[in-house]
Amino acid sequence: MKLVRYKKAYHKIAMGFLSYSSGDQPVKQLQETMTRYETDDSWEMYLVKEQEDLIGIVGAEVAEHSFVVQHLSINPSFRGQGIGKEMVVKLQEEFPDKTPYGNEYTDAFVSKCVLEETRAER
Repeated sequence: MKLVRYKKAYHKIAMGFLSYSSGDQPVKQLQETMTRYETDDSWEMYLVKEQEDLIGIVGAEVAEHSFVVQHLSINPSFRGQGIGKEMVVKLQEEFPDKTPYGNEYTDAFVSKCVLEETRAER
């Protein structure tokens, strides 16, 4: 599995994944979120590639010493396989000098992933 930095060509695919993670958000709100990823330099999105398939997205707001996972979404066919945790770990590899956090929706999952990774390193 690898992370591929978002670019405009992936817009529709990313919107689809974003709609999985955003519940009942109206399309206009999803479009505003995508615009933020496209225009705000502190918001970064990655598509998750497994072999040749794009299977999810992970998006974060990156600050000087930390990053906050804002969105994490996986194709339902690939859920329950540990890919979400692997996505968080790969994101940590992208920003090794930053502390990972989650927002109100992702915090419990991100905290669990970080804790498990810390234990695995011991």
